[in-house]
Amino acid sequence: MLTIHRGPGTAALADSLAALLATPPADPFAKEVVVVPAKGVERWLAQRLSTRLGAGPRGSDGVCAGIDLLRPRSLVAMLTGTERTDPWHPDRLAWPVLQVVDDSLGESWARPLARHLGADRPEEVERELRRARRYSLARRLAGLFASYAVQRPTLLTDWTAGRTDGLPADLAWQPELWRRVVALVEAPTPDVRHAETCAALRERPDAFPLPARLSLFGHTRLPATEVELVGALAEHRDVHLFLPQVSSSLWEGLAPAVAEGPVQRADDTSAQVVRHPLLATLGRDAREVQRQLAVLAPLSPAEEVADAPAPGDHLLGWLQADLRADRDLGTTSADRAARALRPDDRSVQVHACHGALRQVEVLRDALLALLADDPTLETRDIIVMCPDVEAFAPLVHAVFGAVPDEHPARQLRVSMADRGLASTNALLALAADLVGLVEGRARATDVLDLLGSAPVRRRFRFTDDDLETVTRWVVSSGVRWGLDEEHRAHHGLPLHDNTWRFGLERILAGVAMPEEQVLLGRALPLDDVGSSDLELAGRFAEAMARLDDAVKALGAASTPAEWSEALLTHVTRLTATSYDDQWQAAQLAHELTGLAAASTATRVGVADVRRLLEDRVAPRPTRASFRTGALTVSTLVPMRSVPHRVVCLLGMDADAFPRSMTVDGDDALARDPRTGERDLRAEDRQLLLDAVMSARDALVITYAGMSEHSGQDRPPAIPVGELLDALDLTAAEPVRAHVLVRQPLQPHDERLLQASAPRTFDPVALRAATAARAPGPTPAFLSAPVSPPDPDLTLEDLRRFLANPARALLDHLDVALPYDVDPPANDIPISPNGLEKWAVGGRIVAALLDDRPAEAIAAAERHRGALPPGELGAAALREIGKAAEDVVGRARNLRVGEPVTTDVTLDLGDGRQLTGRVGDLHGSTVVHVTYSSLGARHALELWLDVLAVQAMRPDLQVSGCVVAKNRVGKVLPVAPDLARSTLAAWARLRHDGLQQLCHLPLTTGRAWALGRGHRAAAWKNAMRAWQWDRFRPERDDAAWTHFLGPGAGMDRLTDLARIAEHAWGDLVAHEKGWS
Repeated sequence: MLTIHRGPGTAALADSLAALLATPPADPFAKEVVVVPAKGVERWLAQRLSTRLGAGPRGSDGVCAGIDLLRPRSLVAMLTGTERTDPWHPDRLAWPVLQVVDDSLGESWARPLARHLGADRPEEVERELRRARRYSLARRLAGLFASYAVQRPTLLTDWTAGRTDGLPADLAWQPELWRRVVALVEAPTPDVRHAETCAALRERPDAFPLPARLSLFGHTRLPATEVELVGALAEHRDVHLFLPQVSSSLWEGLAPAVAEGPVQRADDTSAQVVRHPLLATLGRDAREVQRQLAVLAPLSPAEEVADAPAPGDHLLGWLQADLRADRDLGTTSADRAARALRPDDRSVQVHACHGALRQVEVLRDALLALLADDPTLETRDIIVMCPDVEAFAPLVHAVFGAVPDEHPARQLRVSMADRGLASTNALLALAADLVGLVEGRARATDVLDLLGSAPVRRRFRFTDDDLETVTRWVVSSGVRWGLDEEHRAHHGLPLHDNTWRFGLERILAGVAMPEEQVLLGRALPLDDVGSSDLELAGRFAEAMARLDDAVKALGAASTPAEWSEALLTHVTRLTATSYDDQWQAAQLAHELTGLAAASTATRVGVADVRRLLEDRVAPRPTRASFRTGALTVSTLVPMRSVPHRVVCLLGMDADAFPRSMTVDGDDALARDPRTGERDLRAEDRQLLLDAVMSARDALVITYAGMSEHSGQDRPPAIPVGELLDALDLTAAEPVRAHVLVRQPLQPHDERLLQASAPRTFDPVALRAATAARAPGPTPAFLSAPVSPPDPDLTLEDLRRFLANPARALLDHLDVALPYDVDPPANDIPISPNGLEKWAVGGRIVAALLDDRPAEAIAAAERHRGALPPGELGAAALREIGKAAEDVVGRARNLRVGEPVTTDVTLDLGDGRQLTGRVGDLHGSTVVHVTYSSLGARHALELWLDVLAVQAMRPDLQVSGCVVAKNRVGKVLPVAPDLARSTLAAWARLRHDGLQQLCHLPLTTGRAWALGRGHRAAAWKNAMRAWQWDRFRPERDDAAWTHFLGPGAGMDRLTDLARIAEHAWGDLVAHEKGWS
C-alpha cells in the first residue's frame, strides 16, 4: 500500500512520521527504514524524532533508535545487492570505458572520440595534450551512462538491443560504446538489474531483508527508477512518501494536468495552472514530482495532508501564506490590503554589498542584531547556506574569528560543512600540488607556496624569517620556472638559465665565496648569502632535492597504483605533522589506497591523476557537520527544507546562483529532456523556494550588489530578483525600499551610525566611524621633544640626511615604514626594462673601472639570470656594454693618474666634528662615474665630496665632475671658507632636522635654488619636481607621504624657499653642464 503525506513544511511532516513510527512493528527487533535525500536532513530528522518518540506524555524524553536512515542510493544498493562494489558506479565504470576508448580509436564509429583525443592531429605535442583528456573523458561518459540508467533506463535497454530510434546522428557512437562496455563488464547492466529487482519485489517480496513498512522523507525530486522501485515495494509493503509541497491547493489543482505522467519537458503545461509567480518560476521540481508519481495511480495511493501552524504576522509570514494558498499576486485582495508593513519588520532582509568579504561582515552584524533583539534565539536556530562554501569559508573564519575580545561575535561558534578534503587536510592539498608540478612549469611562486605550506615548514623547520630570506634568494638568483634543464625540456625549452637548479647553484656557491664576477663552475656566486645562512641554505637545498625526486618519481609513474605509491612516499618525505594533525596522514593513506584500487593495469597520465584526486577530495557532507549547536555554514543541498528560525543565504550573486549549467553536448537526455530528469538550475531554484518556506522568523540574503573596486551596481541573482518582485506584491504597499539594504563599502561608514541604518556590532568600526563623524585636531607627529643627535657626524650621515630629510628623521626615531617587496617573477626575461638595464650597466661600469677582463664581465652577466637567454641576452648585453664602455671611455680621460683618497676630519664649530673619507680624487678633481642620467642625487654626492676635500685641502682648487650616461656634470672650485661654512650649515640643518621635520626634499629644493632668485621660475622648477614629474614626483616618496599625507601640495613645504636658498643658493652658481 502506498500513502502520500504532503505538507508545506518538513516539521509537520516529521511529526506525521513520528506518529506513524509510534506504532511499533510486530517484530520488536525489526528496524524501521526511512529514506532521506541528504545528510543534513538525516541529522535533523533523527534529532526531531528523538523528541517525539519518548515514553513520556509529550514524547520529548526519547531517542532515535531502531531506525535506519538511508540515502536513496543506499536503499537501491541494498535491494540490488551492490552495497560494497557496484561495477556500474561511475568511478569504477570509467576504467572499462577508458579501455574501450583506447582500443577503438582507429575504428570508424569512434571517429568523434578520436578527434576529441587528438588521434588525427599531425603535431605530436597537440596529440599528447589532447590525449591527456583520456580519463576525464571516460569518467564523464561513465557519469552519463549512470545518469541514463537512473533517469531513463529504457534508453540503455534499447541500445543493448540495437535500437537507436530518435538518437541524433552526432551521438550515434554512444550505443556502440555502450555495447562494448557491456561486453567487458561481467555483471548485469543497471537497466536489467533494475527491472529484475522490481520484478522480484513484486513476485518474491520475502526475498529482501526489508521491514513491512518503509518511509521516504523530504524528497523534492524522484527519478524514474526510484518511482518504479517505490511502486514495486508498495505492492506488498506499506510505503509512505512524505513530500514537502508548499501549496495543498496547487497540488489539487495540478492533479488533472499531470495525470498522464511524465512527458517531454517542452510539452509540460503544468506551470500554466500555477497562480503565484514564485511557485511558477521556483517550484518546477516539486510539480514534476507530482507528475512522476502519477504512474503509481494504479496503486490507488492514499493521501494525507500534514497540518502546519499558520505563518507569522510579518512580511515573511505573509509571503509564506500567499505561497501556501497559491495566491494570484496580480489581483488585490482584502488580506493584502490589510497588510501594513511595520517599520521594525526585519523578517526579510536582502543586503546588497561590495564583494564577498563585505557580505560576510554584513551577515555577521545582521545575525548579531537578531540575537540581540530576541534573547530566546540561539545559534542552533540559525542556518547559513551558500552556493560556494569553498570560496567563502576563509572569509567566514576571518570575519567571525579574528575579532576583538569585546566583540559579541567572539561568543559565536561557527561550523563549516561541505568542505573539500584538500581544504581541511594539508597533506592531500600537497599531493594535489605535487601532481600540478609534474604537468606544470614549477614556477617560482608555485614552489615557494609549496615550501610555505605548514607540513613542509614543519619538516624543514622553516620560520617566517627563513621563508622571507629564501624568497629574497630566489628573486636575486634569477629563478623563474622549471626544476632543471630536463624538466624544462618537457615544455620544449631545454634551457638551464633561470631554473631552480640554476638558482640553487648560485645560492650554494654564494655560501662558499663572494661574487666578484668570478664563476664557480657554471654558477655565479650569489652575494646575498652570508656565513650565518649556511644552515638555512642546506635545509633549502635538501627540500629542493626531495621535491625534485618527487617530481621525477611521479613523472615515471604510469598506473594508478604506481601514482599512489609515489605520492604517499614523497608526500611523507616532504612533510611532518604535529601530534594533533596525525589524522591527516591516515586520511592521506586511505584516499591514496582508494586511488590505487581504481585500476592496476590501465596507464594514466598526469591529467588523469589530477582528475582522480579532484574526485576523491571533492566536498562531502557528513552527518557530524550539522546540527551541532554551532552556527552551521553549508551548501544549499544538505539542509534543504529543514526548518530554522533564521535562514541565511550568503553569496547569492548573479554569477554564482543558480549554478551555471552548460549543457553537455554528449548528454542524450539533455537534447530532449523529460519531466523528472535532473536540471541543476531548476534544482537550485527549488532550493531557494525550500529555504523561503523553512524560515520561521527571518530570511536574510546577501549578494554582491556593487563592485568593490568601482562601486558599479550589479544585479542580484535572477531568482532573488523574482523574490523581491513578489515581495512588492505581498503587502499593501511595495516593500523593496524597506527590504533591500544597500550596504556601504566600509564597515566603519558613518551611515551605519544613523538610527534608520542597520546596526554595526564592531567596536573598532564604531570608534572609526565616530572619529570620522567628528574629527578633532590632527595630533602632532611628535608628542614630545626628540633627543638631539650626536654632534659628531660622518659624510655618510650628512649624505643620507640631505638625500631625504623625512626618511632620516624616521630612522633617527627608529620608525620603519612598510615597503613594497617585488614578488618573484615567473617568466623568463625576454627584454630587460630600463631599471634592469641600469643595474647591468652599473655593474659593467664598475667592473671596467676595476680593469676586469671584458670576457669575465660578460660571462658573469650571462650567468646572473637577469638577461634573456641565448641571442636575445647577447644582443641586450652588447647594447648595454657599448653604452657602459662609452661612459668609462669618457671617464678615463678625466681620471688622470692614480686616484687619491682623502681622509676628512673637520671641526665645524659648535662642538661638531665631521669625519669621513673621499676617494676618486684625481689631481685636484673629484671624478664620479655612473651609468645613470644626471640628477639631484649625483649633484649632492659630488658637492659633498668637493666641499669636504676643499675644506681639508685649502691649498688646492678642487673641482668635480660626474661622468653620466647622458652627459658630464661639473662643479667649479669654491673658496675654502665657503666650503667649510656650507658643511657647517648643512650640519646644523641636520641637527635641527633630526628633531623636527626639515622641509627640504632633495630634488625639489635643488630645483627651487636653480631659479637663481627668480621666484616664478623657482616655483615652476620646484612644482615640476614635487608633483608634476611624470615618472615619480617627489611627494609620492613614502617618507614624505608619512609626514605630509598622500598627494600633498607644495604649500605644505612651508620653509622650502628659505631653506633651499640657504642650503643650495651659493652652490648652484658653481655648477656647469647639469641641464
